[in-house]
Amino acid sequence: MKELFNPAFGKNITFVRPAYFIINGFIGLPNMKYYYIFLFFLYIISVVGNTAVMALIYLDHNLRTPKYVAVFNLAFVDLLGSSALVPKVIDVFLFNHNIIPYNDCLTFLFFCYTCLSMQSFNLVALSYDRLVAIIFPLHYQVKVTHKSMMSLIASFWIFVIIAVLISVGLLTRLSFCKSLVIKSYFCDHGQIYRLACNDNFPNDVIAFFYPVVIFWIPLVFILLSYLYISYTLVKVATFQEGIKAFKTCVAHLSLVVVYFTPLLMTFTLMEKIHPNNRIINLSLTSVLPPMLNPIIYVLQTHEIRVSMKKLFKIFSKTKVKIKNCTTA
Repeated sequence: MKELFNPAFGKNITFVRPAYFIINGFIGLPNMKYYYIFLFFLYIISVVGNTAVMALIYLDHNLRTPKYVAVFNLAFVDLLGSSALVPKVIDVFLFNHNIIPYNDCLTFLFFCYTCLSMQSFNLVALSYDRLVAIIFPLHYQVKVTHKSMMSLIASFWIFVIIAVLISVGLLTRLSFCKSLVIKSYFCDHGQIYRLACNDNFPNDVIAFFYPVVIFWIPLVFILLSYLYISYTLVKVATFQEGIKAFKTCVAHLSLVVVYFTPLLMTFTLMEKIHPNNRIINLSLTSVLPPMLNPIIYVLQTHEIRVSMKKLFKIFSKTKVKIKNCTTA
């Protein structure tokens, strides 16, 4: 086990752990600072939107259902992930601080990959909620409780953190005696381990299985759940009932498409994809879904729209009362 995380253990091998890495960003493309400014603009919208969604769920007791436990966690992960990534990216490329200490780089990687992975499992939790709600409506309140949803989400957090810690731990066994330039916009696992000058086979294995376990398996579960939902609705419900039931899934399906499309392209092609394309795919996957998620839920979820109107009415009445008190 020690040899797995330290290949120099018990051997006369010079192990080189660098003091820093250099984050390179786009290769051969001028004026890309504007792209990072665009990411920062998306980040601001994401912070406002996700904070608003979390505040709505916290303030409105009608939204404190198991489904919205998952939605709250999704908003929290989106906020945490984009906050871990975008400010650092702005610091690196707009303020030219592209030299990042070794330990800071691994910490940066850990938070980025943890949040990126948790978005996948949040979508699984939401698809499970829709599956039970539509297929077993009479048993929904028994099968999907606050306790079961929080236990499901907690188990996802534990699994993802362990998986990412293993990836980070295997990076610490690598020796870097040549280039220290990471051809990405952040401390990207795939770009780091390929810089190593010793055996990186365990990292290759992780790079192969990670997308399968973290992205492909959740996507297959989501697709199968919707196939089953569609089959059941066609078999049992009328056309109007089927459309009404499926409308409750539109928001979730939109999030699935926005999140998985660029991500699976990047992690399936791996080293075959050009570094610039990898940067665009990963950066948009890290920033675009967190920005779109609250917008999609506000526009397509009836309960959140009702909650917003109710809170605006309460706020307006309170404002009028305060105004009347000050003028009296």
